[in-house]
Amino acid sequence: MTYEALCYTEADGTRVVVFPTCPGCQTQADPGEDVDAMAAEALAGWLEVQLEHGASPPEPRRATRAERHAVTDGDAGWTRREVPVAPRLAAALALRWARRAHGLSQGQLADRLGVSRQFVSQLESPDANPTLETLERAAAALGRRLALTLTP
Repeated sequence: MTYEALCYTEADGTRVVVFPTCPGCQTQADPGEDVDAMAAEALAGWLEVQLEHGASPPEPRRATRAERHAVTDGDAGWTRREVPVAPRLAAALALRWARRAHGLSQGQLADRLGVSRQFVSQLESPDANPTLETLERAAAALGRRLALTLTP
């Protein structure tokens, strides 16, 4: 899972990174700092706060022209990059999105799984570390299947 980011290098070498589909999510890297690591950390923090507050952050998608223009103000000096989301956080997000897409509360999903609402809440937590078996059961309860990809 990746999110689109836009990056701009200022005259002093500072790089600014903005996520146009994640309102308020942005960071900057001073010269010599790893801009990709800074971007991934900023995105993870933003997504975690959304989950912790019970929100459903936007699913990854390419920003619209209007969203990109709102960030860049039409300046051609911005570059596009994809910023990955850590697998555990991606799993929590995917469960939240799937549950909400089915119109289920955490309690209703818990009933389908035969567990407590608190257990489902923990599965959707950024700190969760569920087993593959648990993820498969949750996916099945939502009419989905778990897919795993190993990438270089």
